[in-house]
Amino acid sequence: MPTPCFHSHPARWRLPAPCLPLACLIVICLFALTACGGTAITESRDGYRVDHSYQSSAQSSRVRHLVLHYTDSDARRSLRTLTGPRVSSHYLVTREATPRLYQLVDESRRAWHAGASAWGSRSNLNDTSIGIEIVNRGPRDTPRGRTWTPYPAAQIDTLIALARDIIERHDIDPVDVVGHADIAPRRKIDPGPRFPWYRLYRAGIGAWPETERVMAYQRRFMTSPPSLTQWQRALAAYGYPVDVTGRFDALTRDTLRAFQMHFRPMRHDGYPDAHSAAILWALLEKYRPEAKPAGNE
Repeated sequence: MPTPCFHSHPARWRLPAPCLPLACLIVICLFALTACGGTAITESRDGYRVDHSYQSSAQSSRVRHLVLHYTDSDARRSLRTLTGPRVSSHYLVTREATPRLYQLVDESRRAWHAGASAWGSRSNLNDTSIGIEIVNRGPRDTPRGRTWTPYPAAQIDTLIALARDIIERHDIDPVDVVGHADIAPRRKIDPGPRFPWYRLYRAGIGAWPETERVMAYQRRFMTSPPSLTQWQRALAAYGYPVDVTGRFDALTRDTLRAFQMHFRPMRHDGYPDAHSAAILWALLEKYRPEAKPAGNE
């Protein structure tokens, strides 16, 4: 009978090295190297290899903004447009009874959804944002005036789940969850006054003022409203791309309209009033206290 490779030994079994297959020896050596020096993860690329064994802690996400849009068309046409050569978004949320969620661009890559845009100190927000398109027809002009397409509850539920995940992974500030109209008020009006910003806020997404502070500011502004220059400075301090000119120009009106569609959708004519001012000052107090303009304190 041939001598077996395994031999008895008090309290253990031993496998002599000459009896080990070559593959087993290789595995054991790799295990030993891993145990001593950390897991070696290499990636083969065209003409070179990259070692991912070490990761620096001095890093953060490039994403600073979450931008919400409506498509102004149905899902089929939206998909055709967003997968074409001129415009794109990271995600598309449809409006069926059970909405579908399409990812069209990887979050690590730049989608072409914001266009000429600005928010706070940053411009060209395609570079620093994730864009979500929501299937919605937008406004329709009728003999009785303009009407806006509502957003189904199931669609918003899907959007909330997605937005929460994005915000957590990229550590996006509440003030930096914006609509397309907020960052491009001269060109865009989406996602429109029917978009449920307050519902998103209650789900932990985006910014909203405290009601008691709005009421306090409104009482003050009913007798001593802010000047137009103060309005422009306050809008700019919050993030809106408006110039401080002291004149009620087209940019100021469009910017104020975008602000009202976001925070005061029942009236979004683009004209200043005490309630809109109270909302803006309460937002600054809550989220941008260092930037709140002087006067009307």
